[in-house]
Amino acid sequence: MPPYLAGREAELVEFSKLLEQRVILENLILTGLRGVGKTVLLESFKPLAVESGWLWVGTDLSEAASVSEENLATRILTDLSVVTSTLSVPTGTRPGFGTEPSTAPVTFDTLAALYSETPGLPSDRLKAVLEAVWVGLNEQGTRGVIFAYDEAQNLADRPEKEQYPLSLLLDVFQSIQRKEIPYLLVLAGLPTLFPKLVEARTFSERMFRVMTLDRLTREASREAIVRPIEADESPMGFDETSVELICEWSGGYPYFIQFICREVFDIFIQQTDRGVQPGVPIEAIVRKLDSDFFSGRWAKPTDRQRDLLRVIAGLDRSDSEFTIQEVVDMSAKVLSKPFTPSHVNQILVRLSEMGLIYKNRYGKYSFAVPLFGQFILREMERERNPQARLF
Repeated sequence: MPPYLAGREAELVEFSKLLEQRVILENLILTGLRGVGKTVLLESFKPLAVESGWLWVGTDLSEAASVSEENLATRILTDLSVVTSTLSVPTGTRPGFGTEPSTAPVTFDTLAALYSETPGLPSDRLKAVLEAVWVGLNEQGTRGVIFAYDEAQNLADRPEKEQYPLSLLLDVFQSIQRKEIPYLLVLAGLPTLFPKLVEARTFSERMFRVMTLDRLTREASREAIVRPIEADESPMGFDETSVELICEWSGGYPYFIQFICREVFDIFIQQTDRGVQPGVPIEAIVRKLDSDFFSGRWAKPTDRQRDLLRVIAGLDRSDSEFTIQEVVDMSAKVLSKPFTPSHVNQILVRLSEMGLIYKNRYGKYSFAVPLFGQFILREMERERNPQARLF
């Protein structure tokens, strides 16, 4: 978590409005590229919810949760058991205490037993458990339960295996909410998430409010850099030149701001200890960022896939949106063996599966990794000048 959450005031206000719902008419999708701060914002939502009387459960949705409907149901029951431990169920009478009934907390085993004993499909059984739990929570005066899942783009239906965990999640929560049970679903993930939900169930468009996080403004970036130092009353800080450099090279992405600031601050301390005037060795820091953040992703594609990525990086709008035709036209200019439209489409599908590219709802494509185009251009320069790797 960053010391100061900059530039997300509007999103916090919007989430607070969702907490005012008595009947859940809107759930939330929190989406954006990696590095824009989805996970941090999701964690910032939690105390707001708790202060408003909501219970909070959830975790990252791993690919394992998407293997089957049973796996997803187990995931939800596991998370739910964290808050049901305050509930209790009768277990009979206590020996030596006459007819006084004994009780036991509602653990995961209790929920799993109810799930397995309920007839019907996995969705029917999961609804039965969720409804039964709400009876107890409601008696305690609970306002509602928020089910918050990060990395939700990992969730997908698998028709080839006759498994539909994503559809199950949507169907169950829509059914529960129609019965006016206040279970609020919050999903965070990459921009591929919402199109995937709509493809699984068209009613998803009406079921969710989509909150898209973008890079921070220049002013918010400055606050993210300066405010933590001021709040900590640090004897060391950044001058105006350093702040501007960090804003420029981070591109306004919170992850990169934190990464660069930490590196710069550590270097400042070392320079001061040696009696050297502090300065920002931005090239060395960017090279470390390339190694730690980008290089692992660059290692995934094949040589031909990398050729396509280089072509994309050369487009004027490589870090926003591009079309297949733009890639085809550029490849004809820069490659001796240009790409055809069908070949570009095939490779983009593979790159999407790798998490490097995503297709938006308007048929255009973008890098799924922020500032990836700039990294590729730097990598191309290093390939042309191998000695640059040594310095």
